[in-house]
Amino acid sequence: MILSKRRTTPPDHHSRVLDAERTEAALLEHYVRLVRLAHVTLPRTLGQHRRVLAAHGVVQAALPRRGVLVPGPRGDGAEGAGASTYGLLRLRVLRAVLSRDGTSSAPARIRWRRPGRVLPAVWGLRVFPQAAGAEELVLDHALARSEGPVRAAFALLALDGLAPADASEVLRALDVRDPEGTVAAALRLADAARPAGRDDPEEAGTSAPVPAPASDPCLLHARPSDLLRRRHRLRAVAATLALAAATGAALLTLPSDAGRRSEAPRAAAAAGTLPPPGAAPDAWTHTARLDFGVWPARGRRTGDSALLGRALRAWTDRGWRGRRSVEPGEPAAGGPGTWQPGARLLFADDVDGHAVVLLRDGVHLVRYSEPLHGGTPELTVARTKDADVTTAAAVVVARSPRSVRLLLAPWVAAAAVRDLREPSAGPRAVGRDGNGVTEPVAVAAPGGPCHDVPAVQLRSSSRIAEDHAFLLADLGGLVPAHLTYMPAPRPGVRPRPPREATGEAGLRGWAATACRLAGLHGRGVRSVNHWVFAAQPLPEGSGTAAWVCARADTWRGTGDVEYLFVAPGGTDAKVVGRGRDTAQCSRFGQNALAHTEWRAPSGAPYLLAAASRAVTRLDVTAPVRSTADGRFLAVAVPGGRPAEVTGRLPDGTRIDSPLSPDGP
Repeated sequence: MILSKRRTTPPDHHSRVLDAERTEAALLEHYVRLVRLAHVTLPRTLGQHRRVLAAHGVVQAALPRRGVLVPGPRGDGAEGAGASTYGLLRLRVLRAVLSRDGTSSAPARIRWRRPGRVLPAVWGLRVFPQAAGAEELVLDHALARSEGPVRAAFALLALDGLAPADASEVLRALDVRDPEGTVAAALRLADAARPAGRDDPEEAGTSAPVPAPASDPCLLHARPSDLLRRRHRLRAVAATLALAAATGAALLTLPSDAGRRSEAPRAAAAAGTLPPPGAAPDAWTHTARLDFGVWPARGRRTGDSALLGRALRAWTDRGWRGRRSVEPGEPAAGGPGTWQPGARLLFADDVDGHAVVLLRDGVHLVRYSEPLHGGTPELTVARTKDADVTTAAAVVVARSPRSVRLLLAPWVAAAAVRDLREPSAGPRAVGRDGNGVTEPVAVAAPGGPCHDVPAVQLRSSSRIAEDHAFLLADLGGLVPAHLTYMPAPRPGVRPRPPREATGEAGLRGWAATACRLAGLHGRGVRSVNHWVFAAQPLPEGSGTAAWVCARADTWRGTGDVEYLFVAPGGTDAKVVGRGRDTAQCSRFGQNALAHTEWRAPSGAPYLLAAASRAVTRLDVTAPVRSTADGRFLAVAVPGGRPAEVTGRLPDGTRIDSPLSPDGP
């Protein structure tokens, strides 16, 4: 028996020895399969280029030099988990990947090497798999938020086609805690990512297959790396050293952490050090995370040291004299809490008679604007932590009472504007210059009559996702809000996360509720979801009404909701309930209930109530007593009296209908 000299634990009766020659043949035979397993399991923080190279590297490193002892499962099912040579190679690959994440207690036996230090290495090129579709993009984002063992379980189910019990045995062999719970989490992730319209496997009586990612890390596209950055690398190194020296001098003179944090950028600005530029121009093409971190520095004044110094001082100096605008929940500008180390320059140019600078630090986005011909400069600070492909797609760089100019993300392929109140009217294309700044885009005036509600419709590059279009609405902030839609539930179809509102049903739904956006101006809203939680047939054959929960999530993490009733053919929604700082109508509050008084065409008043799909009973205690099995209720009542409605879940849990507001 030939064993690896690196073995540090004694063999046991579960261990197996891999013969080098036989193992090489098995590895070559199953190479693509193993690389796909590693690619799905690796963390998305590596980016597409590094993750592809890492997947190939970890599979190639799984081949033993002579022979190697591989620990097998430590419980029942040892033969099922890794009896074949492929099974043992799979254990080595997954153990190496999970040990890097710190999620496996077993010895890795494969040293993790950074891509580029050993083969495979790629110089001067960036490689990435083919562009993902919209469904796969949702799946990849869900995998990015999951832990390593859950990604490994998903890979075993989707790529190797293992049954849940067999996947649990493999995870047990990898010393994953709670293998059954991990497989269950992977199955829930797969259900959430399953395309709409597919039958519910539980109701259909069959087990639906776990959707496998279509991207293949062995079929790659290649693009050159950042040519300009390589050409100016020495200049960038010199600027970085200057910034480090200025920061170090400030740190030596300040005793407190808070003081050091706020004075470091001020000292750098005073020393004439420029904020480093953003990412490489092509960084967005080879990463799995699209946010402001992959925006390059754009504009004709990115080298204007005087302008950038004034912008940096306005951000960090409490004594700066100018107008400051801070979105709700953020500390006052100029304090330690409004600046994080690592600020980057995103934009500097003249826009509509103002010099505009955009800076970011990973938590905040800052816009500095000063008139070109005299006047008071202005600084706007907004929280943009955890932005994504949609919420980091546009920034307002100039604003007038009736229009804005947007700076679009580098992955935006097309831009248009449409009126949410006219869903049948097509979008109108919006032009932009070479730096990504759009022509003036109309916005709704807050407080005025709701005749039209403009929204920007953007389409992502096909290198990001196929046919991925989304809507943004200006709500007075630095970053427009993302508008999404959830249709009414259908029997036999699992509910899905919020989807883009650019389809026919989404546009029709938003047409009746778009005027409610005016009440969200200036509140730091990140996204607004239009959820049709019920569609109720009305008494006297009067058609079908829609019940909507409109949830506005802020960048601070809080959310407000409005419950809306939309009568058949109605062009405006009636507000029937509200909630502030609540989890209602989110993934943490999926049960909804609302009620309202409605008059039939005959003039008879009815109390209507509707709930989401999990509610099994509705009870009315005022102004009359009534009970209805299911999630709909319609009962004749005396008009103009307050009502009390409650619902019950299958386990007996009670939910209350929100009180009707006094006015619309």
